[in-house]
Amino acid sequence: MSTRFQRTADKSLNQKHAKILKTCLDRPENKYCADCKKKDPRWASWNLGIFVCITCSGTHRSMGTHISRVKSVDLDTWTPEQVENMVLWGNSKANLYWEAKLENRRPPESNMDNWIRRKYEMKSWVKSREIPDPKTLDEQSSGELVRLFINLNCFF
Repeated sequence: MSTRFQRTADKSLNQKHAKILKTCLDRPENKYCADCKKKDPRWASWNLGIFVCITCSGTHRSMGTHISRVKSVDLDTWTPEQVENMVLWGNSKANLYWEAKLENRRPPESNMDNWIRRKYEMKSWVKSREIPDPKTLDEQSSGELVRLFINLNCFF
């Protein structure tokens, strides 16, 4: 495959991924940071399947890639597997798992770093020690996003 053709293919795939991520961010549950609840997150922990603000993304990065793998929604290149995980999870489903035993769903305004670490490192409020298949977490399907993947021939 020629280098020029490869660059065109890569650019096309990146555009498809950007469109899918934008669609994910347009969903009501993803319009706010999964942790601090601030509006318009532009970062994501792709292995956790959550969208976060720039401040919370710093805490996620500091926990290490064995816990959270952070990328910019706008600036980074995404693999099909990473995009797929964002579609399958999203903030609502992820918080159904990570905050299952949390009584007050409002995070503290001070010391978010500690709160995020309790949530993901210590797993203080998880539903179970084993991370479930996101399809089992709620009744609402991510069907329209899955169809978008198929229509764009990204993967599956």
